[in-house]
Amino acid sequence: MQRRDFLRTSLAALALSLAPLPGIAVGSRGAMKAPARLLPAALNPGDTVALVSPSAAMDEPFNFQLAQEVLEALGLKVRAGAHLRQRRGHLAGTDAERAADINAAFADPQIKALVCARGGSGAARILPLLDYQRIRRNPKILLGYSDITALHNAIHAQTGLVTFHGPNGSGSWNSFNVEQFRRLFFQRELLEYRNLSEPGDELVARHNRIQTLSPGRARGELVGGNLTVLTALAGSPYLPDFRGKILFLEDVAEAPYRVDRMFSTLKLMGVLDQVAGIIFGECTDCKPGDGFGSLTIGEILDDYIKPLGIPAYSGAMIGHIRKQFIVPVGGKVEMDADSGSFRLLEPVFQS
Repeated sequence: MQRRDFLRTSLAALALSLAPLPGIAVGSRGAMKAPARLLPAALNPGDTVALVSPSAAMDEPFNFQLAQEVLEALGLKVRAGAHLRQRRGHLAGTDAERAADINAAFADPQIKALVCARGGSGAARILPLLDYQRIRRNPKILLGYSDITALHNAIHAQTGLVTFHGPNGSGSWNSFNVEQFRRLFFQRELLEYRNLSEPGDELVARHNRIQTLSPGRARGELVGGNLTVLTALAGSPYLPDFRGKILFLEDVAEAPYRVDRMFSTLKLMGVLDQVAGIIFGECTDCKPGDGFGSLTIGEILDDYIKPLGIPAYSGAMIGHIRKQFIVPVGGKVEMDADSGSFRLLEPVFQS
């Protein structure tokens, strides 16, 4: 074989070996074409939902009862995952057990939605064990937040399924969250997400305030979730295509220097340069510790987001807070950074 032919053959083989596997979406500059958006089946009162625990174990067994009572009070029937009460260290069972409950719930035709009992840590461990073809064949609602961000992004990246970043089963189910659940899932409204105005005894409201980082409007599909969990997926096939998307973020109990590092990761990945708009929710208990000075969260957002020149605002009711938006990951929205709001443009359930 001549040198020229050898090189041509070798380079072709190398290119083939480096090509991404079919069906794998990569959230980087070289992202493959994303799978077509897939809507979950609608949910109705009286339907059966699965209560699953993909991440950390419950600290209090009584919380299992509370989560079940909440779902029943919403008018749903509840079926607990086979391994719901398992425990291995801080995890709610082994990786195989937690993944099995997710796969089984998607395969069961009687189950219409999956509700995660809690977040914590560990969901990323089960991503390679999920049956994405089965999930694609049986599109259902998945609800949860915090560590469940790993599931939202992996499932959306691999299948295109729209999932829902919102209260976990054992979380707060106050009147705001309950009303929003019913309007979104049962009445299937095209919701507008606008912070509550609660001035209390103050002349001007001090809480639930939004800050416009860069003015303007943008349209696109929502992607994102918990900042720590999202950036921990860097370099994996479990991140969605960020091009032209609206990125929403939140976090809890992270020192500002760590938030800065995570935004740096998003910048170096090319994510911040690809998105059409950014909605930053709450970073609860994200204050600097003792010692040398620190950048504030506001300064970090200014450093990374303002130079992008895209519509962006902070302070949305997304995150580790009692009253929180139920955000459809993959839902098409229009955001208005001036008013600090976004609205659904299209249905997020099968007709």
